Amino acid sequence: MAKNYLLIYSEQLATNIELLCQNIKAPSNTLFQIRKSSSSVYANIREANYGRSKADMLSEFEISLKECSETEGWLQLFFNTNGIDEETYKDFRNFCGRIRRMLIASCKTLKENAR
Repeated sequence: MAKNYLLIYSEQLATNIELLCQNIKAPSNTLFQIRKSSSSVYANIREANYGRSKADMLSEFEISLKECSETEGWLQLFFNTNGIDEETYKDFRNFCGRIRRMLIASCKTLKENAR
């Protein structure tokens, strides 16, 4: 069985964001939001694997894409307010970018195959 790298990476993202949140000082509502958005990326990708149709899968991937963008926004905010250092920010941004590119490619493929 082929490895599902999108699922693996999204799980790593959610896990690493949770660990990050345990070690930084930020308002609790901000920590809640980044935890929510990063775990949503993972949850929706996981759910997409069990969609009833390709349309379900596409919908879940599109939600994950939006949540990935939101996670990147919260990371930018943490960096701008000195909650995380530049290296940590860049590592997370690059990791989110990898997931985002995979989601974009997956959405594009699903749309093309639906025609």
